[in-house]
Amino acid sequence: MTEVQTLPIPRGKLEINRKWCKGCSLCADACPKGIITVDELGKIQVRDPEICLGCGQCEAICPDFAIRVEKDEKTG
Repeated sequence: MTEVQTLPIPRGKLEINRKWCKGCSLCADACPKGIITVDELGKIQVRDPEICLGCGQCEAICPDFAIRVEKDEKTG
């Protein structure tokens, strides 16, 4: 798996930098849809990105800047 994973979400894309992730799971706790988990290597992973709200709570709480939500300008 590459260090930076880009996942399409309904309103843009979600970028995860697995190298920067320390596995604190703050993003998973903040996710209102519960789609972010920590894998067996202690890194974040996203289940069901197609139901991501694109709210940015995961990005806002990550102390390591390991997750980023990029909204599509057309869908906002």
